[in-house]
Amino acid sequence: MKKSIILSLFLLLVLTTISPQTFFASVDRKLQDEVIYMIMVDRFNNGDKSNDKDANINDPLAYHGGDFKGITEKLDYMKEMGFTAIWLTPIFENMDKGYHGYWIKDFYKTNEHFGSMEDFKTLVDEAHKRDIKVILDFVVNHVGPNHEWLNDPSKKDWFHENKTISNWNDQQEVETGWLYDLPDLNQDNPAVSKYLLDAAKWWIQETDIDGYRLDTVKHVPKDFWTEFSAEVKSVKKSFFLIGEVWHDNPNVIVSYQDTGIDGFMDFSQNDALQTAFEKSNQSLGWLFSNNDRNNKLFKRPELLGQFIDNHDMQRFTNLAIQNNQDPVARLKLGLSYLFTAPGIPIIYYGTEIALDGGNDPDNRRMMNFEADDELIEYIKQLGAIRQQQLPLTRGEMELLVDDAGLTVFKRTYDDETIIVAINNTSEEQSVVLEEIEKVNELQGLLAGELVRLDEDGYTIQLESGQSEIYKQVKNQVDNRLPLTVLIGSIILLLVILLIWFQRSKQKKSKKLSI
Repeated sequence: MKKSIILSLFLLLVLTTISPQTFFASVDRKLQDEVIYMIMVDRFNNGDKSNDKDANINDPLAYHGGDFKGITEKLDYMKEMGFTAIWLTPIFENMDKGYHGYWIKDFYKTNEHFGSMEDFKTLVDEAHKRDIKVILDFVVNHVGPNHEWLNDPSKKDWFHENKTISNWNDQQEVETGWLYDLPDLNQDNPAVSKYLLDAAKWWIQETDIDGYRLDTVKHVPKDFWTEFSAEVKSVKKSFFLIGEVWHDNPNVIVSYQDTGIDGFMDFSQNDALQTAFEKSNQSLGWLFSNNDRNNKLFKRPELLGQFIDNHDMQRFTNLAIQNNQDPVARLKLGLSYLFTAPGIPIIYYGTEIALDGGNDPDNRRMMNFEADDELIEYIKQLGAIRQQQLPLTRGEMELLVDDAGLTVFKRTYDDETIIVAINNTSEEQSVVLEEIEKVNELQGLLAGELVRLDEDGYTIQLESGQSEIYKQVKNQVDNRLPLTVLIGSIILLLVILLIWFQRSKQKKSKKLSI
């Protein structure tokens, strides 16, 4: 009885120190709360030298040694930056020199250069222990070059006729042509469809992965994707599907949203992100116009994958360097927007060290864990803020200021508001905010600055290339409330314990006197 009383008091004390927002976020995690770290397995971290085989770090088209154990070793590294999910390029057995994973040979085996099935299961288990989801890149459009199935008479109907895609506006050609001369699978063949669906479900059942990034979606019939989505979610209801429909026209991407695929890579916004941040004094206006458009076109715009670069394009660092800009400063601005705007941020490995790289394969250099950590520390801040402030993942967005590179917007969820200010200009900037709720002050979450309300409103000052995220603090009482409750609870607990000890002592004294 005494132990249960003490335990109850302790739980009461703990609960009073947990804010409602933190508690809500921890029990009601939604897809738009994710922050994804994208990894090209071979180029990330070499944790097992025994599977290196023909690895050659001096050849950009050869294996470099990255593997499952290497990723497992760095899970805490990713967790500390605030990443909640990792997306791995294809891990299946590949044809010769398929370091990137997209030349699949066998959908049921792991790539021997990356490790065994047990190594991968360990990776998934360790990720889940850290509340990190694992998303695999899954390719159904094609297999690797010179695949053995091409010479198998029983599989002669598994492939479309070997033709290049000459008219990209002809959807029939797009779906049946051999992309990059890779053998194009015929998903209309029931045997092919069954093989792909069975393999997709098998990996979920066998390893408990959490999602697929679907490659080359527009090259596969919509009917197949509808069946695919239903089948994989029959195995795991919460399974997340995010598709790559590489097209600048968002209407093309929208046409796939009724297939059951949850979200899509936002290539139109990617182009706007690069244009806005690759050099200073650029307006961010298109980012907000695109967001308004997405809200009108997509049923679930909050699930669009937002990215500044990836493994199929020139690295953003390289773009900044070509514009004679400091890539770290440019990335800080771009990441500040990505982590605070609607959508799911997807960060390509190496971005956190401003890894350089031109077009494929130069954009796939080996990760360097000895590089400067300035950006890493900045991402840690952004990741923590995004996790703690629900308006950044679930709130409405409203543009307040758009002035030739100086941008201020707000995110509002329930009765909470976050203000984001980005100075994408080459000069120090000052702006007065009048059209927002008049509260006591704005608390800076990155640099810690407090902006107090005066007769004009809120005057925000930003150095060139600086971003700040402000939380509206309604009054000083609100600031002190959690601390007051904590102190009061501790005092109450101490008083109760003191009374209990005194009574226990008195009872012992009575027994001794008897």
